[in-house]
Amino acid sequence: MAQYSAELDGVFLTLADPTRRAVVRRLGRGPTSVGDLAREFPMTLPSFMKHVRTLESNGLIRTVKSGRVRTCVLNRERLTLVDDWLSEQHRIWEERTDRLERFVTDTKEERQ
Repeated sequence: MAQYSAELDGVFLTLADPTRRAVVRRLGRGPTSVGDLAREFPMTLPSFMKHVRTLESNGLIRTVKSGRVRTCVLNRERLTLVDDWLSEQHRIWEERTDRLERFVTDTKEERQ
C-alpha cells in the first residue's frame, strides 16, 4: 500500500471537503450535468468548478462534454483505493485486538 501513498493522500485530501464529498455522494446515484450539480450548492459556478476540477484531477470523477453540456461521472474504481486502504487498516487492528485478547486470557489463566 506504500506505493499508493501519494495517490491515497490526494484522494483523502480531496474528500476532506464537505462539498466534494456531497458531489461524490450525489454522483453515486448516477451521472449529472455540472449545471444541475452546481444548483445544489450555495456558491457561484466558478467556485463550484474549482471543486469539480479538484475531483477530476484526483481521479474521483471524470467529465464528458457534449455540445454545451458537461456531464460528471463518478469513477468508482478510484474509490477502491480508499476501500483497500481501509480494509488493510481493519485487518491490522483486528490482529492487534486478537493478540490483546489472547494476552489478557493467558494472563488471567496464569493467575488462577
